[in-house]
Amino acid sequence: MNVAEAVKLIDIKHLDKLYIGGAWVAPSSDGKIEVVSPVTEEVIFKVAEAREPDMDRAVAAARVAFDASSWPKLSHAERAGWMVKLGAALRARNDELGHAWTNQIGALHALTRTAGNGAAAILDRFAALADTFEWEEEHKPGDGHGRALIVREPVGVVAAVVPWNSPLALACHKLAPAMLAGCTVIVKASPETPLDAYILAEAAESIGLPAGVLGVVVGHRPASEHLIRNPGVDKVAFTGSSAAGKRIASILGERMARYTMELGGKSAAIVLDDYGVDEAVASLTGSLCRLSGQVCAALTRVIVPRERHDDFVDSFAAAMQKQHPGDPYDPASAFGPLAMERQLERVQGYIAKGQEEGATLAYGGGRPAGLNRGFYIEPTLFANVDNHMVIAQEEIFGPVISLIPCDDEADAIRIANETVYGLNGCVLTHDNDRAYNVARQVKAGNVSQGRMRIDFGIAFGGFKQSGIGREGGREGLLPYLEPKTLMLD
Repeated sequence: MNVAEAVKLIDIKHLDKLYIGGAWVAPSSDGKIEVVSPVTEEVIFKVAEAREPDMDRAVAAARVAFDASSWPKLSHAERAGWMVKLGAALRARNDELGHAWTNQIGALHALTRTAGNGAAAILDRFAALADTFEWEEEHKPGDGHGRALIVREPVGVVAAVVPWNSPLALACHKLAPAMLAGCTVIVKASPETPLDAYILAEAAESIGLPAGVLGVVVGHRPASEHLIRNPGVDKVAFTGSSAAGKRIASILGERMARYTMELGGKSAAIVLDDYGVDEAVASLTGSLCRLSGQVCAALTRVIVPRERHDDFVDSFAAAMQKQHPGDPYDPASAFGPLAMERQLERVQGYIAKGQEEGATLAYGGGRPAGLNRGFYIEPTLFANVDNHMVIAQEEIFGPVISLIPCDDEADAIRIANETVYGLNGCVLTHDNDRAYNVARQVKAGNVSQGRMRIDFGIAFGGFKQSGIGREGGREGLLPYLEPKTLMLD
């Protein structure tokens, strides 16, 4: 299969409309958002653009569904039943969702082909919490009289602002806990990747999800900012850049609205002296190429013992020679293109900056031979990187590794923590005790041993400028609930 054939398999019926109040409605303007293939650089779809009046309509519909319908009054088990139905509808369109993901950002189809199944699993996992989560907690009042309870109630109307790199999964990590809690949700899809959200809306329509529980809109930044300013929105769940997160937080702070944010990262992999060079490189090169490096948790700073630095350079260069970018439907491709032209320009700009600063461009840095169409970039290695360089401090969001030498274990930990971010980390060692001890000293929300591992079934999120709150598991449910203390006789 090729890209042109796959695009024909994406069958969305209402691209010219918005999903608001359980119905497909005409937008307030004739504006269109173009979806460009990162493989062919051609426009493959056009969808309706939501502008400020449309955002207000979406909030009003969600507000009615929360304030005046039976949705928040259903039992948690009843809402879980709707979630399971929605998951089944997404499973039924699994193949189509995989093609949508690949053709919007160029991700390998080998990765995206389970997109619908993965989204359904998220809904199912949260639905299972209906019977196990402690919705009411008994407490003994401090004065010894009567009884006390903490009850957890839905926070209200949620605006779920979704990024472009993994749009369906990250939408469901917001939608699922919100639905279980009893909230209503407006999914604001990225203008680069709207197709998944349209299919999600069609899935909701197909199961008869009560009107207003889910709205789907796609808009550019001015309309998105208008959405989060709307006083009818009680909480914003955002995944994206730290710069955008700061802007959203400043707006919401004006009215003390709730928010959770999963933001950028500049995550470090610390290679300890007992770990082999080639086995470390094999682990890290594979994770580097996931989604062409467009992953917030990517391990883009590799901190290695100074005396082994040059060995790592040789091993990384050899490994990267085998990582061939190409057509995302070609099994021989190690990764696809970057998602869009501006992303390619961004990565190229950082590569130029690294060279200006004096880092050694040890491998890659250019367009791959023979791929003159599409937003492709070679896997890239910078050696002899000082941690204060821009390429070591700013999120590049592409397949670029900065190799940083350290003097010892303590120096490695210092370097790892010398960043405004704190999303992810990894300790490469065969000694479990050392892995635990180093991981506890790394200021990041997620740290794994031996390779990049993330589990949204437990919790995922960051320290410092990498975000506020967590997604996944019990920790990911709590931000959609307001605890209320009851003091009773």
